[in-house]
Amino acid sequence: MTKTIVAVLLSLLLASAARAQPVESFQSFIAGFESKAVAAGVSQNIYRAAMGGLTPDPKMPALVSGQPEFTTPIWDYIEGRVSAGRVARGKAAIERNGQLFAAVGAHYGVDPYILGAIWGIETDFGAVLDDPGLIRPIVRSLATLVHQRRTRLAEDEGDLIAALLLVQQGPLDGQSLVGSWAGAIGHLQVNPSNVLKYGTDGDGDGQVDLQHSLADALATSAVYLRGLGYLPGADWGFEVTVPAGFDYLLASRDSLRPVSFFAERGITRVNGRAFADAGMPVFLYVPAGKDGPKFLMTQNYLVLKGYNFSDSYAMAVAHLADRLKGGGGFVDDWPRQTVFPDLGQRKGIQQALIDLGLYRGAVDGRIGPISQQAYARFQAARGEVADGFITRAAYEDLVAATR
Repeated sequence: MTKTIVAVLLSLLLASAARAQPVESFQSFIAGFESKAVAAGVSQNIYRAAMGGLTPDPKMPALVSGQPEFTTPIWDYIEGRVSAGRVARGKAAIERNGQLFAAVGAHYGVDPYILGAIWGIETDFGAVLDDPGLIRPIVRSLATLVHQRRTRLAEDEGDLIAALLLVQQGPLDGQSLVGSWAGAIGHLQVNPSNVLKYGTDGDGDGQVDLQHSLADALATSAVYLRGLGYLPGADWGFEVTVPAGFDYLLASRDSLRPVSFFAERGITRVNGRAFADAGMPVFLYVPAGKDGPKFLMTQNYLVLKGYNFSDSYAMAVAHLADRLKGGGGFVDDWPRQTVFPDLGQRKGIQQALIDLGLYRGAVDGRIGPISQQAYARFQAARGEVADGFITRAAYEDLVAATR
């Protein structure tokens, strides 16, 4: 992993974290939040038992600013999580629990290898669940996050209230309800709001315990994925080859088109494989531009992004699922020598796209699909391959175009 690239991308998250500041003391926050929690159904006694005497977690600001799926080039993120060792551990773990995985897959219609891959990415197949450095009481974690007022304040407040409602349901109390620093619970790391909504008793003991019951964790995540729109029997997507001269402006996830639409324009599966269903709705995804791997993605890929919004995360889960099934690596390699723009340059890119009438979003340095599509239109207007891949050269070209 290139340290310079990581440092550049980390600066965006550090700047974002710096803008998230408490507006009151922690104890004032605890006292003031009680009325909101009680209005949402948390009893006053439960609130005071779980929240009384809490102190903020001093490690939280650094944890917020260091989320790797947002600070690491996509290929480094994927390869760091889909290692040979993790694949081997995953195959062994799924084999040990083969009947359970088969039963969950058959009952809920979710590919058990997708569930296995989420398990692997989230907790290394349960290996980290006993690590007190990673797993901690989530009421304290979520209270700290809400007090810090990071950019997803409404979601953090909802998860804190949900965690308190889980304590109220029992049998776990504010100390024994544990999870990650961001509040995610159990083997497959489901946030409290979704545990409330989708929590499923997979082992039939009358309780939903995602920390100690793999059956409960798998069943809950399967129900969660179905709730997000998971299509039984559909793959997440396919690596493809794109012909020279292809119009990359068609690489948009705004609407899905049948596989046949792309096949008619010369896109084929790698290694000469055939598309199983020409009518399957897909979109073309080129995460690293024309020189990197390219994919036709189904709705199930978007469902993985519903589980965790990061494309890097969704790609890692998808790829690990294939590797657990015995598949190999991607056919095309990544453009590993790419030089990325720093935070100031990313903001400059967005401002230049606004000045050119191509972009209407925020100037925040967050380069996502909207910024990429705007840059692709800039490329197309110049007669270039409009793959939307934003690099340091993109900044230089845009600055020159707006002088």
